[in-house]
Amino acid sequence: MDGVVTGTIRRVLVPNRGEIAVRIARACREMGIAPVLAAVEGDDTSYSRRFFDAHVPLPSYLDVNAVIDAARSSGADAIHPGYGFLSERAELAAACEDTGIRFVGPKSSSIAAMGSKSEARRLMRRLGVPVVPGYDGEEQSDAALVHASEGIGFPLLVKASAGGGGKGMKIVRAAGELRPALESARREAMKAFGNDRLLLERYIEEPRHVEFQIFGDTRGAIVHLFERDCSIQRRYQKVVEETPAPRYSDALRAKMAAAALAAARGVDYRSAGTVEFIVTPEGDFHFLEMNTRLQVEHPITEQVVGVDLVRAQIEVASGAPLPWNQESLQQRGHAIEVRIYAEDPENHFLPQSGTIGLYREPGGPGVRVDAGVTQGSEVGVRFDPMLAKLICHAETRIAAIDRLDRALREYAILGTKTNAGYLRRIVTHPAFRDGRVSTRFLAEYGGDLRAPIPEVVPLIASALATTPRRTTGATQAMPSVWESLGTWGL
Repeated sequence: MDGVVTGTIRRVLVPNRGEIAVRIARACREMGIAPVLAAVEGDDTSYSRRFFDAHVPLPSYLDVNAVIDAARSSGADAIHPGYGFLSERAELAAACEDTGIRFVGPKSSSIAAMGSKSEARRLMRRLGVPVVPGYDGEEQSDAALVHASEGIGFPLLVKASAGGGGKGMKIVRAAGELRPALESARREAMKAFGNDRLLLERYIEEPRHVEFQIFGDTRGAIVHLFERDCSIQRRYQKVVEETPAPRYSDALRAKMAAAALAAARGVDYRSAGTVEFIVTPEGDFHFLEMNTRLQVEHPITEQVVGVDLVRAQIEVASGAPLPWNQESLQQRGHAIEVRIYAEDPENHFLPQSGTIGLYREPGGPGVRVDAGVTQGSEVGVRFDPMLAKLICHAETRIAAIDRLDRALREYAILGTKTNAGYLRRIVTHPAFRDGRVSTRFLAEYGGDLRAPIPEVVPLIASALATTPRRTTGATQAMPSVWESLGTWGL
């Protein structure tokens, strides 16, 4: 129970934005807890604020001292960081431990243990968890790294030890490419993380990316809530996630689950976390990293397992035991999540901005939307361009794909370009339907995923069909097509 303040949580500060802020606020409301939003001025949080009892300004989402001050000034006795920003910063968890504020997440020591990829690799080896052959030594000179590469072989991956998200990561296919890659990776790593330490790993061609949801409490209990396949990625950022992972044997799943639990126990893990693996085409798996926070894709686990991970996080932060044991956790059906971004897939996925002039979410059985915007929201380019997550659950994988296709066709967002059409082309592709996924999927089938020439008439008709009539007195008037469409482009 060290480092944990027990007792009822009454007020939770959420220093975050978008759909995850809304998700946390809703869980708090259901538990009779007052949620308080801490947001940066100039960020349009008008939609998110509807779900909060109060809000306080922040100078930055990355300022630990400002977040602690916001908690104190607002009377919050707990902080839920969501994901991104400070969610994996040991400094915030430590500051909460020092001030007696409950941190809805793991201990600062657990976050710190997983904060360095090099140290995490060494720990996993001691715990018997398979890791990709590579180099994570202290000597960081070019000569030492070049020498290490000779024992690893090519192709290999240069990675920033302190970070993630693909920053400071380079694929090197020949010895002559290594020194320029080291220089570039160091520069990116220092800019992104303030730390230019590197590690080398053997590069696995056409791997799959599989992660296990783990959860621990303050009493030492740890469970896994099965796996998610996140193989379809663009520049190391996940695009489509699903559970259960297709085309895996029960024996392989059991081995990865055991490794994930060993990793979690090795750092005395509390709250929700994720152990990520890279899986070779031959079926060998290796530890990739551990995310010491809630994941963006947590809803598909909730849908298939029938749990509320955010509620459980808050309960565990209060000192309560896990609400489930391993035997009680079962999977039912299949769930898939896609991320709706304000971006232009036909123009190098450039982030888009504008005012959302029309916003209509899909509905029906098995359809869930976690959104951070609504009609009238201002979309900027200062922060992550994710607008919402669309999650579809059905009895089988094919039924879930069909449901997702239908839901994407019903999803209407005008005023800014989105990737909804691109996502439809992914999930309806024959290779995806067959479960033949890997981290090379988008590169391999890129030509198939290009958009056809849009048809203006169906676009306008769809906008008009989903725009409700406005009532003025006793008269109903249909708005003009241009008013319905807002700012739009082909």
